[in-house]
Amino acid sequence: MRKPSIAPFLAGEVSFALVVAVAAFNVINLNEAYGNGEPYYSRTTNMDKWSDPLPVLVVVDGVAVIVIAVGFLLWRRRRV
Repeated sequence: MRKPSIAPFLAGEVSFALVVAVAAFNVINLNEAYGNGEPYYSRTTNMDKWSDPLPVLVVVDGVAVIVIAVGFLLWRRRRV
């Protein structure tokens, strides 16, 4: 009988941590960029320095999806 390995469990935990970290990164950046509430004086003073966060978020999300997909494919390949 084979002894159960802890590696698949740790890989799942790392994948879950990566998903949570990317989701938190997205929420923080979108909330900072668009915020909630009216655009009062303090929010519109530096509008010339504002940059759209979506291109960076798309790259970060794309890398996270690729990393998780490769991990999943390696896991499936190992199990078969």
